[in-house]
Amino acid sequence: QVQLVESGGGLVQPGGSLRLSCAASRSIFSISSMGWYRQAPGKQRELVAAITNGGTTNYADSVKGRFTISRDSAKNTVYLQMNSLKPEDTAVYYCRAATPTNIWGQGTQVTVSS
Repeated sequence: QVQLVESGGGLVQPGGSLRLSCAASRSIFSISSMGWYRQAPGKQRELVAAITNGGTTNYADSVKGRFTISRDSAKNTVYLQMNSLKPEDTAVYYCRAATPTNIWGQGTQVTVSS
């Protein structure tokens, strides 16, 4: 089954940008939907953004206009471009593949702080 590895997290100042990557171990062409989720301390995991294999996207209201999800099927990779970051964006960010077994990556920490 597919394995997912996230990268690109780190510490950034408010207003800064980061690009997260989610690399899959095999082709994601047939996976109907890929998504980014996040979980802050003491909070439930929430959907940040998702993209279908047809390119349809949806975003959480809190990130609309600031984050952009994209997928490169040739590279088996999904990206999350995060701009105008805020302290409340601080969380562990996870990649998910909507397969019958619902695959998750290990997560990457994003910390927004001055």
